Amino acid sequence: MEVFVTVMNKVNDIIWHPVMCVFLMFAALWFTVRLKGMQVRRLKDMVNCLLEKGDNKEDTGLSSFQAFATTVGGRVGTGNIAGTATAVFMGGPGALFWMWVTAILGASTGMVECILGQAYKTRNLGELTGGPAFYLSNGIKNKTLGKTLAVLFCIAVFIGPGVLLPAMQTQTAATAVNGAFGISFLFVGILMTVIVGIVTMGGIKRIGQVAELLAPIMCGIYFIITIIILVVNIDQVPSVFGSIFASAFGKDAVFGGIVGSALAWGIKRGFFSNDAGNGMSPLISSTSDTSHPVKQGLVQGFSVYIDTLLVCTCTGISVLLAGTYNVAADGAGKVLLVEKLPGVQYGIAFMQEAMSVTVGKAGAILLAIMLFVFIFTTMLSYSYQLESTCKFLFGERKWVVTFVRILFLVFCMFGILIDGDTIWPMGDIGVGCMLWVNTFGILLLTPKVIAIVKDYEKQKNLGLDPLFDPATVGIEDEENVWGTYVEKKKQRGDYENPDLGYGKEK
Repeated sequence: MEVFVTVMNKVNDIIWHPVMCVFLMFAALWFTVRLKGMQVRRLKDMVNCLLEKGDNKEDTGLSSFQAFATTVGGRVGTGNIAGTATAVFMGGPGALFWMWVTAILGASTGMVECILGQAYKTRNLGELTGGPAFYLSNGIKNKTLGKTLAVLFCIAVFIGPGVLLPAMQTQTAATAVNGAFGISFLFVGILMTVIVGIVTMGGIKRIGQVAELLAPIMCGIYFIITIIILVVNIDQVPSVFGSIFASAFGKDAVFGGIVGSALAWGIKRGFFSNDAGNGMSPLISSTSDTSHPVKQGLVQGFSVYIDTLLVCTCTGISVLLAGTYNVAADGAGKVLLVEKLPGVQYGIAFMQEAMSVTVGKAGAILLAIMLFVFIFTTMLSYSYQLESTCKFLFGERKWVVTFVRILFLVFCMFGILIDGDTIWPMGDIGVGCMLWVNTFGILLLTPKVIAIVKDYEKQKNLGLDPLFDPATVGIEDEENVWGTYVEKKKQRGDYENPDLGYGKEK
């Protein structure tokens, strides 16, 4: 096990080299500038598109809200609670500020990948499917490069959502439940595996139905608890926010020496929690039926805000207000700069202590239950991401899908064998592999994204409900996924409208 731990840490250091953080922020800034801050300008559209239903009756995909709930369910989990607490431990209060920055800028990256996922989606076994492998292989002009990136992404999915990430989630759930109820890791692992298996065997529709129910409820309850903690500690709110901003820029007397760690860990944990750029969201959002790719892109940009600006903030503010945290002095956790919880393992325990201090033992128990549910919805998302990848690699083979679902459940159980210090490097490796490949790929596809967004905004500015015809931006639709909306464009006279500039008739 010691050798395994060493290998995981070394690989993690390579994948999450400071160059990675610079690369991710560059991509987020690039898309923010090229799309003219669309993630802020179109905030109203984000909310409106959330409740929109598609008209393509042939498809058995998700509604926009189900796709939103499923991706929120995938995003909200260990990264938001244990991950945010870890960021505070490694980088101090200032890490929370840089998580906010990552969310606002990263929403553009999240939008772009989901726009592409929608634009290049297809049908497989009667379901809409898509994601990075599809738009990388079909969208990049250099077909050799595109197919290579697609295969590399598939490998990254097997490493991340297939093996390392479900193990991390199971271990975190087991830790939380064991701490609150004293239930053994083995029992929690078996329970999680069984209920995940029951849902995933029903396919994406059942996953979407469960996520649609659970994700909003759990986020709402978590937010209410945070409000209670805030009210109880209302006198400390100004000083806590002052510390966040001061330490983010090295102006805090206590945390001024670790401003670099605050920046690095804020970005790292921000991208880990909100999934922007790693390709997970388009794997889910591609299954939704919507009239224009940008609509689902906007919905997924909004989910980034929910994930980081709401849920991660709830965690960070709670532990800071309750004073239930430690801060590392060396960026590695071996020497402590602040020690308010002697002997307590960083991560989920910080938030459990915050809730115990504020609302008593019942708070820690409630958190364990919520975290179990959060992780459950995350696991559902992982399962479908792996399944969708297999559909790309192996086509319409039901036995492959069934085999992958069973294999995923085996890896869920793997987490109970891993300790807390090892689990985070594993999770970071899983996310990092996908980030490198997918972010590089979508940067190459920038011209295509801009063309799709321009099509949306032209229609929007003319007072039209945006409808998508992939042929107008040079995308083939072999499965006629967009046929319903192409017919609507014909009936509406879009192809004869000079203001839309299609320059052809259908």
